Amino acid sequence: MSRRLLACLPAVLIAALGAAHAPVAQGATLGTWNLGEQRAVRQAAVMHDLDDQAFHGERPVSGRQLPDALAAFAARLGVPQVAAPSSAVSVTTFDRLLVQQLGAGDVAATVQHEAWRAGLQPPATFGTEVVARFLGLRDNHPFPQEELELYPAQAITRAEAAHSFAAAMQLGAGAAGWARATFARFALPRYTAAQLRVLRLAVSKIGMPYIWGGETDGPGAWYGGQERGGYDCSGFAWRVFKLSGFSWGRQIRGRTAASQAGEIPRSARVRLADVHPADLLFFGPGRFWQKATERRITHEGIALSPDFMIHASAQGVYVSPLFDPWRAKQFSWARRVL
Repeated sequence: MSRRLLACLPAVLIAALGAAHAPVAQGATLGTWNLGEQRAVRQAAVMHDLDDQAFHGERPVSGRQLPDALAAFAARLGVPQVAAPSSAVSVTTFDRLLVQQLGAGDVAATVQHEAWRAGLQPPATFGTEVVARFLGLRDNHPFPQEELELYPAQAITRAEAAHSFAAAMQLGAGAAGWARATFARFALPRYTAAQLRVLRLAVSKIGMPYIWGGETDGPGAWYGGQERGGYDCSGFAWRVFKLSGFSWGRQIRGRTAASQAGEIPRSARVRLADVHPADLLFFGPGRFWQKATERRITHEGIALSPDFMIHASAQGVYVSPLFDPWRAKQFSWARRVL
């Protein structure tokens, strides 16, 4: 995980994941990028080697592997096992089952219903992906290994499942309570027609990968080629406002977070307490009165409400609370586009 991505994670999540996550080795492959986590889940008897006595992280999770892993993980938590198919499952299906096994299925359902009630037309996977990625159950493959990224609908590999189980073991039984307390405040306002058009597009991209320099849904031509479909933080805003063809995007000229933050006058900057839905949100060590520079403005998101944003960071495209003290401290200013 890059230093810049790490700066986009709350300190409590960094602490929870630190023991499970190890630096990715140069030349890592689809099956070998997290050998430490694979070792951890084997030692915990949550996942096992296959019949040839090798882990095979590159292979999809199939057969009895997922039901048996969930049963072992449920036994660690002291809770009943959720039912799981024996066929290969997608990333989003796996996330749904693990969120349910952690006891946070009700949180995901509440988030899903609230997004639907607000008119955002969320994909069916929205609620569970919001919760799974808030809990850190996915991982980022930093440049130049972004070819290892999986799309939400792809079959989950054993290596990716090992990361999720390792992260879930670190979080333990308290994960559901943490998610429940945070998303108790997930109340979305009445949106204008313009806000709905923008935020429906943003919400539809939930779970897409974080790609350094990425701005398109598939491989693209950013500086010689975007390795995988996905977005970096400012690329996500660029995708939503500019590449969509929305007329509101014409006023956004710069591609990076710093340039988008700096191309408005100081008098037009918006404080955190005054954020509206679809505002662009800027984060970093830069303060409200300072000039926007690449060093001062290091991250960007799009407001869903005064309390939550959707953005591209170390968990791909996901939803984060703005009231988290760590994130609020990092807030620089917002920009009203609509």
